[in-house]
Amino acid sequence: MKPEHGTLRSSRVDGTSLPSADGRAWNATKARILDAAESLFMEHGYEATSLRAITARADVNLAAVHYHFGSKEELFQAVLARRLDPMNRARLELLTRLEGAAAPEALSCERVLTAFLMPALSLARDPERGGKDFLRLLGRAYADPAPFIRRFLSEQYGVTIARFKAAFARALPALPARELSWRLHFIMGALSYTLAGTDALKLIAELNPHETGNDDMLLRRLAPFLLAGLTAPLPDPAGVIDALDAKVVPSRRRAVPAKSVER
Repeated sequence: MKPEHGTLRSSRVDGTSLPSADGRAWNATKARILDAAESLFMEHGYEATSLRAITARADVNLAAVHYHFGSKEELFQAVLARRLDPMNRARLELLTRLEGAAAPEALSCERVLTAFLMPALSLARDPERGGKDFLRLLGRAYADPAPFIRRFLSEQYGVTIARFKAAFARALPALPARELSWRLHFIMGALSYTLAGTDALKLIAELNPHETGNDDMLLRRLAPFLLAGLTAPLPDPAGVIDALDAKVVPSRRRAVPAKSVER
C-alpha cells in the first residue's frame, strides 16, 4: 500500500509484517538511506541528486530504496517529514503554551514569531536531528520550484501554517487578511534564502569569522527584520511608486549623455 506523505513503510510491499529478527537491520537500512539522501539533497538539490548517488553513499542497492520508500519523490518527502514533523509539533506546542500564558489577551506578534523560530533554533543546535544541514535542505525545499515539493509542503503542513496565520491575524487585527498573506509570503522567502543560501554565511565570515556556520546567530539576527516587516504600517502602493519614480527617474536623466537625448 502506498504510504501517506511523510510516513515510511512499515511492512513489506505485499502487506505482510517483517520478521522481528530483521527489524533492527531493516530500520538501520532505512536510516542509512535517509541520512545519505538528506546529505546529498542538501548539497546538490532535488533535481541534481540521483538515486544511484544516494545508493552509493548509503551502501545499498537500488531495490532497497524502492522497497523502503518507493520513488525518489517519496524518498524526498520522507527526508523532510523525518525532521519537519517533530519541529512543527514543537512549534504548535510552544504556540499553544504561549497563548495560554497570555490569555485572555492575544499573543503579541513577537511571541508568535518566537514560537515559529525557536524550534528551528533548537534543531540547528542538534546534529542528531539534522542540525544546520537540515535547515539548509529545508531552505532549498521552500525555494524549489518543483510542483510536487510545493504541493507536499502545503498539504502536509497546512494545519501548522493555518494555525500560525490565525495567531498572527489576532496579533495584528488592523492588518487586512490579504496584506498579512503577502507579509507571511515574504517572511518565508527571506527565511528560505537565509537558510539555503551561502551569501549570508560569507557575510558572517567577513564580519565575524568566529561565528561562521552559526545558524542560531543567523536566525536571531533575522528575527528583528521579520518582525519589522510584519508590523510595518500599511503601504500606499501608489505613493511608494511615485516616491521611487521621483528619486530614480531624474537620476537616470542626469546620467544620459546630451547626444543621446538629441537622438
